[in-house]
Amino acid sequence: MRLTIVGSGDAFGSGGRFNTCFWLDTAKATLLVDCGASSLVALKALGLDHRNVDGIILSHLHGDHFGALPFLLLDAQHLTRRERPLIIAGPPGSRARIEAAIENFFPRALSNRWRFPFEIVEIEPGRPVEILGHAVATAEVVHQSGAPSTALRISDGERLFAYSGDTEWTDALIGVADGADLFIVECYGYAGALKGHLSWELLKPKLPSLRAGRIMLTHMNSSMLAKVEEARAAGVLVAEDGMTVEI
Repeated sequence: MRLTIVGSGDAFGSGGRFNTCFWLDTAKATLLVDCGASSLVALKALGLDHRNVDGIILSHLHGDHFGALPFLLLDAQHLTRRERPLIIAGPPGSRARIEAAIENFFPRALSNRWRFPFEIVEIEPGRPVEILGHAVATAEVVHQSGAPSTALRISDGERLFAYSGDTEWTDALIGVADGADLFIVECYGYAGALKGHLSWELLKPKLPSLRAGRIMLTHMNSSMLAKVEEARAAGVLVAEDGMTVEI
């Protein structure tokens, strides 16, 4: 399993970083985990061809985590002329929100004759499913997005990737991280209690409970970006756009 960080930024592009998007090459397929609003630009900047993506798995339905989908789908339709099927999986409510986003940005686009079949499936938190040969499990976390926000566990049978999504601290993260080869956890701010997000001040003492092989921070605002060396000194990885990691 090989991870490429397409985007590691927060909703507002702090530090010039692209919105959240992880490219995951596994033993079974190529996946995107989240596809934030700037992700199509980020993919092209890195020279990553989205025609090679077999599936997209979404943690939650905020624009900085799924907002590029209308643009990616229309690019696939009209420019790259994709023919392979694509599956998009997300929490309950994904189908209606994605279709509404496509129609809002590109009216009548859904009535097009699509060159490629794409399917939107919804994953109920707590009920493991199989996506393209991967065991996928989600857990609901603490982040208001108008639908369940989730953390993810994705296994190809050889390696286990886990991701917090956006959330305040919840003990659900202990189970999500447990046994993962890599656990990516959001760390939006440096200090204090943040509504819907984690800070380094609150996350650092919880690190011993996160029993993953490696832990990586992502989704950082300017206050946390100024303190990343402190996080590295504590033994965690820090996500950077364009970084690749063997899992």
